[in-house]
Amino acid sequence: MIKRIDSSKKSVGFDPYVFLSTIGKGRDLRFFEGRDTVFAQGDSTDGLFFIQHGKVRLSVVSEAGKEATLGILGDGDFFGEGGLAGQQVRMSSATAMNKCGVLHIEKAAMMLAMKREPKLSAMFLKYLLKRNIRYQDDLVDQLFNSSEKRLARILLLMAHFGTEGVSEMSIPRLSQETLAEMVGTTRSRVSFFMNRFRRLGFINYGAGDNLFVHSSLLNIVLHDDIAVPSAEAAATGRVRRKNARRIPSALVPSQH
Repeated sequence: MIKRIDSSKKSVGFDPYVFLSTIGKGRDLRFFEGRDTVFAQGDSTDGLFFIQHGKVRLSVVSEAGKEATLGILGDGDFFGEGGLAGQQVRMSSATAMNKCGVLHIEKAAMMLAMKREPKLSAMFLKYLLKRNIRYQDDLVDQLFNSSEKRLARILLLMAHFGTEGVSEMSIPRLSQETLAEMVGTTRSRVSFFMNRFRRLGFINYGAGDNLFVHSSLLNIVLHDDIAVPSAEAAATGRVRRKNARRIPSALVPSQH
């Protein structure tokens, strides 16, 4: 049974995570299946969304009809918050990649809750700052790194690399065309790199529509030259290294 919490009055023991996981005035929980549209580019803004579980793809279509993927979001991510800053229509589309549960929060309810609850304001601001840092890293990645490293970084970010005690994560399998859009390269290059990652033991295709990403894929991001190791070496991350690189801030493991 879903709990209902009224945020109209400030509570001493307010927990922003409880607020974002329960329904209440101006908040309702919505469920989507894979490929369902959460909202479409050009729709009027009617609030923002918080992902409780599942993956959501953000995309945009140009006037010429060309579609580009902006990002893949997962548990704990906000999206569609442009209306809080005055946007009248959606500037992108959001599509569920698998079974999703998202909390829809009306603009008035979110603005009121942030005004009355400093903990929620601080959490939301921290999220926006972290995402801004991610965008800066994306720009640096696009300017200075090879397409192979950009692909590896995208897979690691989608797999939430850095979660303590987790060496392998499952993510929804994306088409090579979508990955090519995100990386900024051709589908044939993505195919070549994905096959190489699989031979090295950094990724593997499980049953169904999932792709398993191993934390040892970080070797591609950190080093310029990777020798093809044995399956055991790839699984443990013991790969010959040359020319180590700085770890992008978005891939630094969380300390909490």
